[in-house]
This record gives sequence, C-alpha cells and structure tokens, in this order.
Amino acid sequence: MKENVALSASGLCVSAGKVPILHDVSMTVPQGRWTAIVGPNGAGKSTLLRALAGLQPGQGQLELLGRPLRDWPARQRARQLAWLGQNESVVADLSSYEVVMLGRLPHQGWLAAPSAQDHAVVQQALRRTHAWAWHQRPVAELSGGERQRVLLARALAVQAQVLLMDEPLANLDPPHQSEWMDTARELTAQGITVVSVLHELGIALQSDQLIIIQRGRVLHQGATADAATHAALEAVFDHRIRVRQVDGRWWALPV
Repeated sequence: MKENVALSASGLCVSAGKVPILHDVSMTVPQGRWTAIVGPNGAGKSTLLRALAGLQPGQGQLELLGRPLRDWPARQRARQLAWLGQNESVVADLSSYEVVMLGRLPHQGWLAAPSAQDHAVVQQALRRTHAWAWHQRPVAELSGGERQRVLLARALAVQAQVLLMDEPLANLDPPHQSEWMDTARELTAQGITVVSVLHELGIALQSDQLIIIQRGRVLHQGATADAATHAALEAVFDHRIRVRQVDGRWWALPV
C-alpha cells in the first residue's frame, strides 16, 4: 500500500541573493512518521525546512498534505503546519503561558478571547514539555533550556498535523533531549508528522527516516535502519563516524 505523503518538494531551488543554497531538491516526507534532516554544517538543512514551511522563497513545487502549498489559505495552513525555528524571538514581557497561547491563534476568531478548550490545550502542552512550573514567569527570566521547552509547548499547542522543528534540542540537557524524543514518538503514534533538523546524530538515528543533505542536494533519503542509509551518513561526514547498533539502538560513533 502506498504511504501517504505529508510534505513533498520537486525541483526545489533556493538562493540567497545570487548564491545558490538548494539545487533541484526533490524529496517526500511520509505522513505520521518522524523524519530527521541531517548533514554537515552549511549543507542547507535549515533552508530546506524553512522552504517546506513556506517561509523561504524559492522555485519548484511544494505540497502539503497533497495540496500545493501556495494554494493553502494562510489560516488553514497555520492550523495544519506548526513551526519551531532556531533562536526565535518572543516578546520578553510575555509570560510562558501567554507565549504558548500564541499557538492557539489559528483556532481563534478575530480578537476573540481564548476558549476553555484553548486554555486546556495550553496547560496540556506546558505540562507535556515539563514547563508548567514557570508558566507565570516572563520568558525574559527563563534559561535557554526553559525557554526552548516553552517554545516547543507553543508548537504543540497548535495541534497541527505536521510539525517542523529546526534544531529543537538547542539548550536542552540530555534528559530533556530524551523527553523530546519520546514526545516525537508519541506524536507519530497519534498520526502526526514530525520533521526535525538535528545535529545530534544519535537522536536523529532514532527517527523513522533520514534525509541526508550535502552541499544543497539530497544525497540520500531512506529508512533509518537501512544499511544504505548508514553508508550515506558515514560518507557525508567523510567516514569520521561509524553507525553501529548498541543495546538495540543505532548510534553514530566517532572513528
């Protein structure tokens, strides 16, 4: 049976000024799975994710849930696709609760007050990311890791079918990185699609599939457990790592 596709790109080209960043990228993201985008620094990973979210102008065809991305009305797209970017700016005076409530805006009427459902979803998201303890504190008073968990809660509060996250583990300590991985698994078990750009290869190797980027091109796309995927990952990092299974999990071990 053919797997449903959450996101796809065909012939995607993106430049910054006159400098090409992505070159004729074609790829698909299966629905209800966790896809990790990996590759060396400067490979174009974040640019690809931003293009998939409709935040990066380019040429080519992009589709969200089988519909051209450009054909989605902005409000409908915001309900279906949630975004967590790198180093996102937020109003410093807002409380953590208020920041997470911003994730409910696509579901609210113009100038409408949050509903009981909105409040329930925000509380659930904050508890899910273990950020409820500081829900009344201004984000300006939070550590980098605390702030990152609040921003993750905001993305979860959208309750979108597709969740795109660029370096979501930034500033998180190992226990909270592990909790983030558990959350990604819980979301996909509910049929939600998770796409993440990750530098942490050990966590990326726990995903369902990898998209491996090199110099603005997709070098390989395949199931994380496949030998061909491991070979491509080792090659893109100049064979300075080896993918090995330890205690039932795949790891990228230094050579």
